[in-house]
Amino acid sequence: MNQRIERLRQASFEAQPSISIERALLETDYYRENVGKHSLPVLRAGFFKYLCENKTIYIGDDELIVGERGPAPKVVPTFPELTCHSADDLRVLNSRTMTGYRVEEKDIADYEAKVIPYWQGRSMRDRIFSKVPEAWQKAYGAGLFTEFMEQRAPGHTVLDGTIYASGMKDLRRRIREHINRLDYLNDPEASDKHEELKAMDIACEAAIIFGRRHAQLAEQLAETETNRQRQEELRRIAEVCRWVPEQAPRTFHEALQMYWFVHLGTITELNGWDAMSPGHLDQHLFPFYQRDVAAGRLDRDQAKELLACFWIKVNNHTAPPKVGVTAKESGTYNDFTQINLGGLKKDGSDGSNEISYMALEVADELHLLQPQPSVHISTKTPDRFLLAALKVIRKGYGYPSVFNTDMVIMEQIRSGKSVEDAREGGTSGCIETGAFGKEAYILTGYLNVPKILEITLNNGVDPLSGEMVGIKTGDPRTFSTYEQLYEAFRRQLDYVVDLKIEVNNYIERMYAKYSPAPFLSAVIADCIDKGRDYYDGGPRYNTNYIQCCGIGTVTDSLSAIKTHIFEQKSISFDELLNALGANFAGAEPLRLKLFNKTPFFGNDDDRADSIMQQVYDSLFHTIDGKPNTKGTGYHLNMLSTTCHVYFGKMLGATPNGRFALMPTSDGTSPSHGADRNGPTAVIKSLAKMDQVKSGGTLLNQRFLPSVLASETDLKKLAGLIRTYFRLGGHHIQFNVVDTKTLRLAQEQPDEYRNLLVRVAGYSDYFVDLDAAHQEEIILRTEQQLI
Repeated sequence: MNQRIERLRQASFEAQPSISIERALLETDYYRENVGKHSLPVLRAGFFKYLCENKTIYIGDDELIVGERGPAPKVVPTFPELTCHSADDLRVLNSRTMTGYRVEEKDIADYEAKVIPYWQGRSMRDRIFSKVPEAWQKAYGAGLFTEFMEQRAPGHTVLDGTIYASGMKDLRRRIREHINRLDYLNDPEASDKHEELKAMDIACEAAIIFGRRHAQLAEQLAETETNRQRQEELRRIAEVCRWVPEQAPRTFHEALQMYWFVHLGTITELNGWDAMSPGHLDQHLFPFYQRDVAAGRLDRDQAKELLACFWIKVNNHTAPPKVGVTAKESGTYNDFTQINLGGLKKDGSDGSNEISYMALEVADELHLLQPQPSVHISTKTPDRFLLAALKVIRKGYGYPSVFNTDMVIMEQIRSGKSVEDAREGGTSGCIETGAFGKEAYILTGYLNVPKILEITLNNGVDPLSGEMVGIKTGDPRTFSTYEQLYEAFRRQLDYVVDLKIEVNNYIERMYAKYSPAPFLSAVIADCIDKGRDYYDGGPRYNTNYIQCCGIGTVTDSLSAIKTHIFEQKSISFDELLNALGANFAGAEPLRLKLFNKTPFFGNDDDRADSIMQQVYDSLFHTIDGKPNTKGTGYHLNMLSTTCHVYFGKMLGATPNGRFALMPTSDGTSPSHGADRNGPTAVIKSLAKMDQVKSGGTLLNQRFLPSVLASETDLKKLAGLIRTYFRLGGHHIQFNVVDTKTLRLAQEQPDEYRNLLVRVAGYSDYFVDLDAAHQEEIILRTEQQLI
């Protein structure tokens, strides 16, 4: 880390997230003037062009990669067409101690006077909540599921290598060719396709304008710059921004700037969930690096400096503000830009290269919140690369996370992708699988599986509110067999999933109709060829995911009921339900019996693991293949982000001995304190889950730093990972931190400001987490390698 990078890193680390209302004001002005004059795709593209022409642009001191979503680093716009924040929302964001955003009182007044009057009732959130049925509202309010698209546009959006071979000028040429080939005689959709293609063309022009404005600003700054070295840098930035994104990049510097302009375009056009990711950045950049080094234009240190500048630029882009349930399910500044390193190339050969190692070095030296690097390990991946990643992991940042390339490919092939597209794909967000640059894979929200068991035990009633939120499946006191109980649970599951999907499909059409994304569509494969929007079935592949939470908690709860009520007959349903209703008050011996004398998931115990398989199979058969609105269907994945904490607060005491309101298990991890036989037993339990049927599974493990101190220890951990992947595991990630350090950080937060921990599918600063999330991490079992 040279002095430039130290300065940029420190400025990024210290910058306080704040809100800019500039985009909202520009959008309101544009819509007032233009609604009704254009089709909706052209209206959206016209606004994007207007924004690129008029928004404040910024080039900071020392920067080599340029461009911001807002007017300055960590200044975030709002998206009133999706969520029109109230003045009270903005004041809460300004006062929130966790994930707060600074908002000027004048901006709140302007928002209240100019933005809210226009967008109230017109925003996507208002449209959704005014139409959804009462049954959905009750289930949502009880915490049976969440809905990602109630505040943010759909998406996990990841690019392939297209933008490194084609500039916006090339894309515009392709768009015009498709417009000229439209068949108005035989194609009833020709007019709609024309409007969509016209919108894509306008959006590509907008991106060119945005690049040129940065070139002009860099030239102006160069004219007044007194430092000769910086003056030359600014002139070089101007040259780069005048070339990309209009033309395909020619150099390493241009390639990084090209991606960044496209990244900014997609997250400025709309606020897509989990923002945007570059995918296999190491593979995309490596040819540029090779050519530049061979030509004497670049050396390794210069390339690493540019990569570090890019890394810091990503860190400058905090997630747009969330409110309500969305803030509770994912309370973080992280915008989930995941960078895949390693993996396989399209031809099936090893994808790791010098940039892969360079990226690990940058992540290690900067240890910033984001981007989140992940390493993708195939049977063809050299041990050297895995060990290089583990040397970063043992520093305790919580990243890189580790993925099984071969499983990720098989998951995609099972769901209909070609081998080549699957190899070019990978993971984004937390652990979700998709075909990069060719797929809209939409996360629709989390499913609270333990809550479904809770309402089953209460005949469809939510015991916390007394509301009927499910269906009547019978009083469990009348069940004479475990199979009767499980059938009731399965029926509740079917009802809740169908209720969620019905509304998801409605929301999906609302986005296709009212919030097309023409710029994003232009850079995703087949949207131009089809003349269809990204949100309307334009990409080659279209997938919806439901994220299933708490399989450890629900497995252990069912195991407790099966063991103690039906097999041993040592307790009755009356005793259990009374104890759960009282949160185990006066029933501590019973709670300890449930917690200590039940076969639990995560210990390689078939008694519990067979129940996990049963629940997983039910989730799969209930969700997989249910139709979406784009002619394809839904799949499941197994992650929770931080929703297991929110879901726990919506859940009473559970039969595994868990107290009410405490977190449920995260991802596919065992319940807190349930994994008692070490990490080998954990992976053997997880290997019994047929993970190829999913779109991703998440496994958190926590180790003491002393366990990974030596090179021999790292080789043991590498062996554990390789073994898990041979057994069919999708993903594993590690916290390497002891409880003493975490407690000290709670007591002295200013002294531990840099402490990163793995929360779920992402890392966050420990002191930025609320007390509930901090305690959840502390409660995770400290594992040891033997």
